[in-house]
Amino acid sequence: MQYKHLGRTGLLVSPLCLGTMNFGPETAEADSFAIMDKALELGINFFDTANVYGWKKGEGITEQIVGRWFAQGGGRREKTVIATKAYGTMGDWPNESKLSALHIKRACEASLKRMQTDYIDMYQMHHVDRATPWEEIWQAMEQLVREGKVLYIGSSNFAGWHIAQANEAAQKRNFMGLVSEQSLYNLAARTIELEVVPACEHYGLGIIPWSPLAGGILGGTKETGKRRQGDRSKEILAKYGDKLAQYEAFCDEIGEKPADVALAWLLKNPVVTAPIIGPRTMEQLTGSLRSLEIQLTDEHMKKLDEIWPGPGGTAPEAYAW
Repeated sequence: MQYKHLGRTGLLVSPLCLGTMNFGPETAEADSFAIMDKALELGINFFDTANVYGWKKGEGITEQIVGRWFAQGGGRREKTVIATKAYGTMGDWPNESKLSALHIKRACEASLKRMQTDYIDMYQMHHVDRATPWEEIWQAMEQLVREGKVLYIGSSNFAGWHIAQANEAAQKRNFMGLVSEQSLYNLAARTIELEVVPACEHYGLGIIPWSPLAGGILGGTKETGKRRQGDRSKEILAKYGDKLAQYEAFCDEIGEKPADVALAWLLKNPVVTAPIIGPRTMEQLTGSLRSLEIQLTDEHMKKLDEIWPGPGGTAPEAYAW
């Protein structure tokens, strides 16, 4: 496993990040434990979760699963770089969502308790909160860092100008600010190339792409034939049918699985630190490692751009001059 620095930090993480969103709702606790154990065995040390995962308001089911796994000992916590998130609604009372100083403090304390740990390696804002000033957000985050409860701060689903706002405000406070951005990014969703990618490159943020397989559509129809059934599958095929056929033909031509090529394409971008893989099964976890071995050539990248064209580069040249 070739570890990478997370953005401009000295923190070394695996080039694939284990997403835990399926743990609980889709994957049983025992299987979740086995997947996390296998991930460490394979050298994957970067795990991502969120306080809302599990999708039962206020319960943090997935964080609890991670916590019970940590509690088994054996160096599990020490070997893991754990990232979690705050913003989502965790209750019905005021100040139980978003990024007020009060909610940040309470959300962090609750995540620590659920995960049975005394610190969070990467604490991420799950969404921008336009109603809360950066002075308040950074004051709250700085306090968590001083207390040793949080080591690094990241964002998720931020626009490029939000990243600029956040890090300019942090610099004025002599605070490190954001070191990562978790964005929707894959061959079929390349909007962030306009402004988010350039902002991350400028401020030294590592990009952590979520949904790298576009909800499974880039996994290949041979492996995920189930998506050909039902209304949702019909919508996908209507929108991407021709592109998927071209894409799968290309993958067949180079002798690689579509899911692996999709991950390898992301990893080719130097601003990307680690795509988030969200395996429901052990087979899905182990299979994803092939993506680390694929060497896409310039010709391959050109062909993928033809099949899945991006926005045309960065803003404003992508749409102006």
